[in-house]
Amino acid sequence: MPGMKDSNIVKIAVEMIDQVPQLIEFNQKQPLAGIIQELCNGWNLTDPEQYALQFSENNNKNYITEKNRNDIKNGSVLRLEYSPSKTAQDILHKLNTGSSEEKLHALQNLSDLSSDITFALEFINKQGLSLIIGQIEGGKCKGNPLAFTLISFVELMDHGIVSWDILEIPFINKIASFVNNQSVAQDPKVIQASLSILENIVLNSTDKYPQVEKEVTFPNLVMHLQNIDHAVIQQNTIALINALFLKADLAKRKAISGTLSSKQVRNVILNNIIQTKSGQVGTEMAHQLYVLQTLSFGLLEQRMLLKMDPQDQDAHDKIKELRRIAFDSDGNGSLGDVTARKQLGVFAKDYKKLGFKNDINPALDFTETPPGMLALDCMVHFARNHMENYTKVVLENSCRADEHECPFGRTSVELVKLLCEVLRIGESPTEQGQMYHPMFFTHDHPFEEFFCICIVLLNKTWKEMRATTEDFVKVFSVVREQMTRALSSQPSSLDLFKVRLQALTYSEITNLWQQERTSREEWESHARPIVELKEQITPEILDLIQQQRLGFLVEGTRFTKYSMRGQRIKDKFWYVRLSPNHKVLHFGDCDEKSVPALEDLGNKLAVIDIKGLLTGKECPHMKDVRGRKTTHQLAFSLTLESVEVTSLDFVAPDEQVFDYWTDGINALLGNKMNSKQTENDLETLLSMDIKLRLLDAEGVNIPQDPPPIPDDPPNYEFCYDLK
Repeated sequence: MPGMKDSNIVKIAVEMIDQVPQLIEFNQKQPLAGIIQELCNGWNLTDPEQYALQFSENNNKNYITEKNRNDIKNGSVLRLEYSPSKTAQDILHKLNTGSSEEKLHALQNLSDLSSDITFALEFINKQGLSLIIGQIEGGKCKGNPLAFTLISFVELMDHGIVSWDILEIPFINKIASFVNNQSVAQDPKVIQASLSILENIVLNSTDKYPQVEKEVTFPNLVMHLQNIDHAVIQQNTIALINALFLKADLAKRKAISGTLSSKQVRNVILNNIIQTKSGQVGTEMAHQLYVLQTLSFGLLEQRMLLKMDPQDQDAHDKIKELRRIAFDSDGNGSLGDVTARKQLGVFAKDYKKLGFKNDINPALDFTETPPGMLALDCMVHFARNHMENYTKVVLENSCRADEHECPFGRTSVELVKLLCEVLRIGESPTEQGQMYHPMFFTHDHPFEEFFCICIVLLNKTWKEMRATTEDFVKVFSVVREQMTRALSSQPSSLDLFKVRLQALTYSEITNLWQQERTSREEWESHARPIVELKEQITPEILDLIQQQRLGFLVEGTRFTKYSMRGQRIKDKFWYVRLSPNHKVLHFGDCDEKSVPALEDLGNKLAVIDIKGLLTGKECPHMKDVRGRKTTHQLAFSLTLESVEVTSLDFVAPDEQVFDYWTDGINALLGNKMNSKQTENDLETLLSMDIKLRLLDAEGVNIPQDPPPIPDDPPNYEFCYDLK
């Protein structure tokens, strides 16, 4: 009988330049130093302590340490190279004393190795980072050497070993000069890395933001947004703008927003980023545009939460202006006429016609927050810039029978409140958000224009529904549905948004609701026969859901990479999929578009090695996260039996993927699937299954309780005559 296979031994090949490869059995329990000693003996190499093993995959050339040695699988091909310490020493020596060609080669090697934290620690400990900073400050590098130097700097700093506070003003000024200098053609990699460095300085340093803000000018950033040949430069530019926006005080935020909302800058973003020939916006760029839009709309929060001050003369003048535009035909009226009307109390009647709750003192309508003073701002914008529509809306309702009038004042306040909810005004941008609306980049005052379109829609829907003031909530539920459905298609302009809304009439919305209700109607009967039937078929449905979840895991998912501190790493993705036999998870790096085949994913994790599933803040990579609510809600980790690698950490792109993966992992571990999605799917499938089974019983009243069993007969002295 053959001996049991040792799971700690993997068969691998080891290569070395100018040497014949060795095929060895790699014992995970044997110290790395011993394995390297044996390899050196096989090639007659002295000083084995100067060598280290390295992965040789295209997307993974990291040094092998005790922490990552379990990533070595059967059939892996490794390389024996100089150790991180010796390699770092050699690179530093060439940078200090080598020829131009040797320095270029050393910098290229440095840019390749800096993403490996093992090498980065050695290089930084040997004062390599200080040398690089000095060379950048001194302007000693140009062209390719400068590009490699900056890329290396970004990679070294990304490990979080050194604080961004170590950087001084001369360094920041030099990096800013690479971004600002438009007179000389710069290597795109230099600009790309410089923008990334400045963004990190703004976000991660404690007191360097003012220097970056002082040195980097918006006209130069706008120039980089026009660089359609290099999407990463555009992306990093938007990311830097977002960082400056995020760290600025309120006054500066308003100034930045004013610049960004100007027609010139809006057109640059629209024509060069959103409405490109390809029509495609990458995942990271979509996130940065979402952040930019969220921050811009966030400026409305101050007005949204501001109650009207009785002493605010400007606000009182705006309320009077609303009345004057609607009811004074010449737009201002003579002073004597105004006085006479005031004496007759006509103003109060006009305010009532305008639809204010408090017609005696309309200012009281703006004391609720939200929407606060933002509602008055939107109403005045509508009256001033869309005077014809404004007067039409007001006069139509003031002439309508009382029970069917749509009160402009009250509906406007509620509508602004609804818009704030839909657009999430005042909420901070999330790490995962990607939903932005191109149409808001087409106008100087996007929120106010959005209101103007929606208030006209509201009046149209009110008329179609023949609503009264008692139908207020019902009308707003329809308007909300119309808006969210039109927004979901991400119209490219406000005019296209209007077209979508025109198609979504009240009757169309009711038809859509009816179709959806019919397709997903739940069987809510509490009759005992139905309840018992549900109990019988529930295991079958759960088994079906489990098969779907495992199928989803087999297809695989692309995840964004996160650091151990829970910070999202830009433009870094990895793909995970389950083997068709449901025994092994395959994973590896990928880009944001490709879907790697199973054999292209170099790393494997046996399901049997998974000890448990953690979610949310229990995950190792979420323990130090603060302030990013959405991120930890979508985080989950697989705890492993391995000592070296204790967990595999994920952050799902959305809630559905989170539910599918946690369900799938629970199914693999033999645990109960407990996600919200499982509850919803179970209810939907149960409802459909029961309806199909009861088709033959259509029209038959199923009693709440089964019919009573008749009493026993007085005696059993009877028989049935078969003749």
